[in-house]
Amino acid sequence: MTLVLDPRHVAAIRRHGEADYPAEACGLIGGSVEEHYKVAVQLVPLVNRRTDAARNRYLIDPESFRRAQERLERDGLEVIGVYHSHPDHPPVPSAFDREHAWPTLSYVIVGVGRGSAAELKSWVLTDDRGSFEEEPITNEERKVVWQ
Repeated sequence: MTLVLDPRHVAAIRRHGEADYPAEACGLIGGSVEEHYKVAVQLVPLVNRRTDAARNRYLIDPESFRRAQERLERDGLEVIGVYHSHPDHPPVPSAFDREHAWPTLSYVIVGVGRGSAAELKSWVLTDDRGSFEEEPITNEERKVVWQ
């Protein structure tokens, strides 16, 4: 699969990573699956509820996830991915990321070095849950919904 992100999505994910630095930023990606593409339509920025290690972990509390998922469903969308930032680390999933990932979702990670967003990559958990594979990203301007 290929993840389709509007350039405005990329900019918004980067801005969120910079705004929450030095903590990890996080949010959901709503969209649809169309043949070999996951097409992002809406980002739902969320609050990192991690209190003990927010610099290198994020936590989306179940109630926030449920409300965001309901909002996406009302708009005819599904959760196709999660995004988060890696403060002062490359956009590569950690062992913690792998242990908490769900199959089929896109995991978009943006590296934020010294408060400035840099490289952004997408990853998908392998079927055996043993590792991530990098997922191609295509930038395509589309109608975007913001929350």
